[in-house]
Amino acid sequence: MCPGPQDGKGTGLVENPLVAAAAGLYAENEQPGKDEGVWDFFRSYTDEPHKSRREAILKAHPEIRTLFGHCPWTKYKAAAIISTQVMAAVVLRHAPFPLLLLLTYTLSGSCNHFLTLIMHEVAHNLAFKRLFANRVFSIIVNLPLGIPAAISFKRYHMEHHKYQGDETVDVDLPTDVEGKLFRGGPLKLLFVFLMPAFYSLRPLFVRPKKPSNWELVNVIAQLTFDALIFYILGWKSLFYLVVGTLLGMGVHPMAGHFIAEHFVYQAGQETYSYYGPLNWLSLNVGYHNEHHDFPNIPGTRLHQVRRLAPEFYMPLPHYYSWSKVIWDFVTDPAVTPFNRVKRNNLSEADRMALAARD
Repeated sequence: MCPGPQDGKGTGLVENPLVAAAAGLYAENEQPGKDEGVWDFFRSYTDEPHKSRREAILKAHPEIRTLFGHCPWTKYKAAAIISTQVMAAVVLRHAPFPLLLLLTYTLSGSCNHFLTLIMHEVAHNLAFKRLFANRVFSIIVNLPLGIPAAISFKRYHMEHHKYQGDETVDVDLPTDVEGKLFRGGPLKLLFVFLMPAFYSLRPLFVRPKKPSNWELVNVIAQLTFDALIFYILGWKSLFYLVVGTLLGMGVHPMAGHFIAEHFVYQAGQETYSYYGPLNWLSLNVGYHNEHHDFPNIPGTRLHQVRRLAPEFYMPLPHYYSWSKVIWDFVTDPAVTPFNRVKRNNLSEADRMALAARD
């Protein structure tokens, strides 16, 4: 379902929120036609919205603090999916290619996407109490993905939360080149297909960092695992794991959250939640307003935030279908990769702190 203000039945009231967003927020330059889409980001001159929301929500509902802390069940869920992926890689080592490709998209794509969301939980230190345990666990969870990402993801993702939309820090934002190049249905479909490449390579161009020791450990562990899979099981098993990661983060129902989370579909709203059934398979990552408001609450408890503070979440535009999100992004000419909020209001203290960490 398209996002929009929701009535009591939970149905969207905005007929075409993509066009509404383009018309309502594009203020500094000439407004584009609805068949053209925007040609620049939506500019904000305020701080990211979730810090002030967090303070207001906790003032009204201090009981939400009881939800803070790690979830002990996360490690068991991860172990089950890791085991599934390893067993599938063994079983499929001699599979005919059509069957291999089908299961790579459906099973491996779904399982490895779930593991990326486990990595997301671990990046927030929500699997264990200790930082060391979370870091080691993230590297283990990363193994079936075939591509080293866990430690680097944590470094950049923490900045995405604190400096959401900042043009010099938040590498979740598409670049100007992406916004200008990927326009029109076929090219936007290609943009979705290549989403894992953009998420992996964009930080290297926008905000390169010196590799840490933990990142080197991550790379060595991953290359060792991949080499063992290839040597013991063969190329089909490695294909199942690596290509499953790429397909599962591209044109895949679970990957709809990459677009749903922060692409502007309604004026004045830069973060969106999803309340559909795929939350059961994605650690409630769809509860994205709730997550940004309280990143120290594990996904298994995020639904309780909305229940405890409904007046802060029920009025917000939200989704019920990630597949519909992808469809709307590809087919509606009013939305482009530029449909994101961008800001540039870092304090000098923040700039110095970031420089010191890099």
